[in-house]
Order: sequence, then structure tokens, then C-alpha cells
Amino acid sequence: MTKEIPTLILGIGNILWADEGFGVRAVEEFHKSYAVLDPADKVIDGGTLGMYLFDDICRCDKLLVFDCCDFHGKPGELRVLHDKEISIWTSTKLSPHQDGMNDLLAAAHLRLSAPNQIVVVGFQPVLLDDYGGSLSNEAKKQLGPAVEAAFKELKNWGVPLRERTLNESYEPLNENSALNMERYEAERPSQEEADRTGDRRYAFIRTNEA
Repeated sequence: MTKEIPTLILGIGNILWADEGFGVRAVEEFHKSYAVLDPADKVIDGGTLGMYLFDDICRCDKLLVFDCCDFHGKPGELRVLHDKEISIWTSTKLSPHQDGMNDLLAAAHLRLSAPNQIVVVGFQPVLLDDYGGSLSNEAKKQLGPAVEAAFKELKNWGVPLRERTLNESYEPLNENSALNMERYEAERPSQEEADRTGDRRYAFIRTNEA
């Protein structure tokens, strides 16, 4: 059966928790570097949408995912997961968004609509417990290699791509400019203004309830 989306390029993660946002930043970097030439192919910032991505997952033939995941590697390591290695990605949970992906893929299998091929470009996190923080320096250094690893996998699949020209204009994946990494970092409040480990108001309520 021919699917409506030949190839889905997806970045998932939560940019509010440092390296947890690696997948989102990587798909942004990919979108900045390469244009897909087949209008049926899709490039998506999946963030923490979880089951809201179900329809796109079921409709795609090939799925490439950028994600921060625990594949039991060295912190800062980048690894491309194929076939049976995908189970490492789906069986380890770093955050609630990954529960959603596990459920999503399981539901797609039950519906007999799972992607025929999946590749995960994964990053072993260095820093997670920094609320409101950006990527660690190690994660930032792996954005370029992650994009090139994805490009190689997509070319192997025969996905038509074009490298963008310098200063080429393009539609961003996320229309909220406040989430742009440079602006996100520049406008981050100080430690005194915002707790790095969570919301102090919530922590105060929970402590008093106990």
C-alpha cells in the first residue's frame, strides 16, 4: 500500500530541559540546511506532541527521528539506530514525550499502519536537569554531525534533497520566534528570577501539602 507521506523527518523533545531539546534543535538545523524536494515529504518539529503525531506516523512510509535518548552510550555521543536497535530507543524513557512515542508506535502497529522503515539519530544526553536551559556545549557540537548523519540516511533511502543556499529564506518549523535558540538563550531569566530545577511555586505547594 502506497502511503501519503513517503518520508517523515521528525524532531522530538522538550527544549525546556537542556539536552532534552536536542531532537527539536537538530530538526531545526536540518531544515535550515536542506530542503526536501518532494512536496509529499514532511519535516516536522514534533516537540512534545506525542499522540498528536499519530496521523502523520501512520501515513508515512519511512520515518527518520532526531531525539535525545539513552542508548547506554557515553554522554555526548551521537549514534544512528536502525532496525532492531530501535528497541533501545523505545524501551528507555528520559521524559514524558518518549512515553507518547512508545504508545504512538505501538498503536500504529496495532492499526497495521506503522512506518516500513525507521531510523533514529540519537544523542546521549550530558545535561537534563536545567529547567529553561539550552543545549549543553556537547549537544550543540553534535547538531552538525546529526544533520549530516540524517542526510546520509535519507540519500540511502533515495529521498530527494537540496542543500540550501547561503542566506536562503524559508518558512520556520515553529512560528513562535521566542523559541528560536539564539533568542531563547539571550532572553533566559537569571537564576534569581527563575529556578533552574523547576517552578518554586509548585515545589512550595507540594512541600506544604506534605
